[in-house]
Amino acid sequence: MRRREFLSTAGVAIGATALSSSALSDASTENASKPIEAADWSALRSLFPLTHDYIHLSTFLLASHPAPVSREIEKHRRGLDENPADYLHDHSRTMDLKIAQSAAGYMGGQWSDIVLTDSTTMGLAMVYNGLKVNPGDEMLQTVHDHYSTDMSLAHKARRSGAVVKHVTLYDDPAEVSAGQCQQRLKHGITEKTRVVAVTWVHSSTGVKLPIKALAEVVNTANQTRGEADQIVFCVDGVHGFGIEDQDVTELGCDVFVAGTHKWIFGPRGTGVVWGNKKAWARSVPIIPSFSASYAAWLGLMPIDKVPDGMHFTPGGFHSFEHRWALPAAFDLHQQLGKANVQSRIHSLNTQTKQGLAAMSHVKLHTPMTTEYSSGLVCFEVADMKSDAVVTRMHEKGIIMSSTPYRQSYARFAPSLLNSEAEIDRALAEIHAMA
Repeated sequence: MRRREFLSTAGVAIGATALSSSALSDASTENASKPIEAADWSALRSLFPLTHDYIHLSTFLLASHPAPVSREIEKHRRGLDENPADYLHDHSRTMDLKIAQSAAGYMGGQWSDIVLTDSTTMGLAMVYNGLKVNPGDEMLQTVHDHYSTDMSLAHKARRSGAVVKHVTLYDDPAEVSAGQCQQRLKHGITEKTRVVAVTWVHSSTGVKLPIKALAEVVNTANQTRGEADQIVFCVDGVHGFGIEDQDVTELGCDVFVAGTHKWIFGPRGTGVVWGNKKAWARSVPIIPSFSASYAAWLGLMPIDKVPDGMHFTPGGFHSFEHRWALPAAFDLHQQLGKANVQSRIHSLNTQTKQGLAAMSHVKLHTPMTTEYSSGLVCFEVADMKSDAVVTRMHEKGIIMSSTPYRQSYARFAPSLLNSEAEIDRALAEIHAMA
């Protein structure tokens, strides 16, 4: 089958499916693994090949694949290896829809508003470089954001003539408050502001921003603006996604970006973007889509019938066996229970923070309350650089990390794969550094 014939056939099929919500309910869950019991953390740990030679307190960096995800990856890999053309042709018609439906079932919203990407960085780059801004418009970000946000906005500014502004939402992370964040964001917004970019959970300090409170500030500013001057509120949500029991459509943001190969335990090289109608109306695609947009290009369906998520999902050939296995990760979290996941991770992190706060040679930077923190705990050990702490702990069989920022802190990230006993042991090793 020639390339044009293949894409034409796939595009028509995807376009037709996109117009029929009933097709989504017909998507099969082939070889689905037996569900584990809700909140069964021991059973969950047994699904991972993660070595027991270490205590892992940095699994958020890049997920080890749990058994259900690995099985799906292997199933698709085997099919692609045995007969790549037929397998791709048979699955590419429906898999993006199935993944978007699974993502929406977990994170909230409509499947049609979800974009599939390869990482948080790709999602941020697509969003910020796709937003319509004019020369002189301002894009307001915080000083607490990751390099990927910084550079995505900087690249957009150079190409568009827009200006990047910065705001400091808090001075002392341990003392952050919603009122302070609101006041400083309000002060940073001007009549020229068209984009506000924030990060839900800061990997630099462990602070979890009060996104709903910040959304109130943005909404108030938007009330006196015309449609073309509305502020688009964008959130890098990767370090809250897979922890917080939150429907993203109720956060108050217009765009939510997250990789799914961290706390979600998804296949490496996967991510999602959710956007509302306002955000997509203010955006243009950066990379051509190979879904229903292709059918529209061929003249086989109207472009206005293409769902936004499909329109903005990058085309080209991906590591399909990984992307197509993503629903298994969402299913696993649903089996565990979102509320249970949130409670467990908060509990382990609270144990960690209380232990560190009791040590006179440790300075804890992450807020104690779960209202302003999630799954990352950042701290300093007196008279030791953060990398030295990481190295010392590794020698003791504990894998942790340091924050990759100009001001670097030692960092624990207790997750669903840890136990209370492991946290106690890690705390004991930090205590021994006094």
